[in-house]
Amino acid sequence: MQCDYFDRGVCRSCTLMGQPYADQVLDKEIRTRELLHDAVEAAGGPGAVEWLPAITSPESGYRNKAKMVVAGTVQRPTVGILDHRQRGVDLRHCGICTPGIQRALPVLADFVADAGLIPYDVAARRGELKFVLVTESPDGELMVRFVLRSEGQLPRLREHLGALRRVLPQAVVVTANLLPEHKAVTEGEREVVLTEQETLPMRLDRVTMHLRPQSFFQTNTAVAAQLYDQASAWIDEVAPASMWDLYCGVGGFALHAARPGRAVTGIETSREAVRSAKQSAREAGLSDLRFAADDATEHAVRARPDALPELVLVNPPRRGIGETLARWLEDSAIEHVVYSSCNPVTLAKDLARMPSLRLRRARLLDMFPQTGHLEVVTLLSRH
Repeated sequence: MQCDYFDRGVCRSCTLMGQPYADQVLDKEIRTRELLHDAVEAAGGPGAVEWLPAITSPESGYRNKAKMVVAGTVQRPTVGILDHRQRGVDLRHCGICTPGIQRALPVLADFVADAGLIPYDVAARRGELKFVLVTESPDGELMVRFVLRSEGQLPRLREHLGALRRVLPQAVVVTANLLPEHKAVTEGEREVVLTEQETLPMRLDRVTMHLRPQSFFQTNTAVAAQLYDQASAWIDEVAPASMWDLYCGVGGFALHAARPGRAVTGIETSREAVRSAKQSAREAGLSDLRFAADDATEHAVRARPDALPELVLVNPPRRGIGETLARWLEDSAIEHVVYSSCNPVTLAKDLARMPSLRLRRARLLDMFPQTGHLEVVTLLSRH
C-alpha cells in the first residue's frame, strides 16, 4: 500500500507502511511463534502444536472505525491527528479506513464548519469539539459520534442534524459524547443519542450484532468474521455442553458459538456492550445464551465448582487475563480454553502460568495491516 501522508512524513502511525505485505505477515507470524514456543517450553514442553495458515486482510480500506482528532478553526477544521506541537494534521483521506469512512470524513469536516462547531485547542485548552468517531457496518451504515467538551454546542448539533442526515444519509446513529476533562482519552462516560436509532447492526454471515456507541467491536470486519468462525469450529470439535465467553464485548464469540442445547454465558464489564449482546441474542432467538455485566476474573473466582463450564473462551484487552485468572484456570477442572489475544507478549506470559493447559492449535490473523499489531487465536487442552 502507498500512502501520501506517510511519504510526506505527516503521519507515521502505520509503522510498517511501504514494507511488502507478505513480509509483514511473515514477520508477525515468526515473532508470535517464537514467543509462544518459549512460553510453552518454560511450562514443561511444547507438545504437538498445529499452526494453521495465517489469515490475511486487504492491505488498505480495512479499518471500520476512525478516531479523528478535530483541530484547526471553525472555518478550516482538520480531522486526523495532532503533530508534536499539538497542531492539527488533516487525514480525511486516510487509506486504511473503509471506503465508506473515507467518503464520510470530508463531508463531516464540511459539516463541522457549516454547523459552526468550535474545534478544541489542546495547547490553549479552549474550544468544544475534540473528536469525531466514525464506525461503518458491513452494510455501509455509519455511526457518527461527536466528542464535545461540554453541552454548549449540543443545540447546534441538534439544529443541524437534519442537514447532516441529508448529506450523509448513511449516518443512521449520531451521538454527542461529553468529555469535560482535559486528558489523553478519546471519550467520556456520558452519551447523548441524537437519532431515533441507537444501535448500529453489524451483520456477519448468520449473526447480527448490535453496536452501541460505547461498545467495542473488532477493527477489521472481514478478519473478525474469520476469527469468530475459527473459534466456533474449534469449539464445535470439542462440543462442550457449556461454555463461558469472558471479556465478551458485544457477544461476537458467544453468538457465533451458540448451538441448541449448549449453555453459553458471556461476561463483560461494559453494561452498554451487555445490552447490545442481549438484544442480539433475543432477536436471534437464542434461549441458551445469557449475558451479564461483571468482571471476568471475579466472575470466575466466585463460581461454585459444580457450576463451571466445560470450555472457557477469553478475549482480553492487551494486558492479557493476568495472573489471578490464569492461575484459577490452571487450578480448575476446565478441560479446554480458547484464548484470542491482540498481544502475543501477554498471551505468552499467561500460557506460562497455565502449564496444565497445553497449546494445541494456533492461528495468526492479520487484523491490522501496515502496523505491528495482530490477533492470534489458540486452543488449549489438558490432554
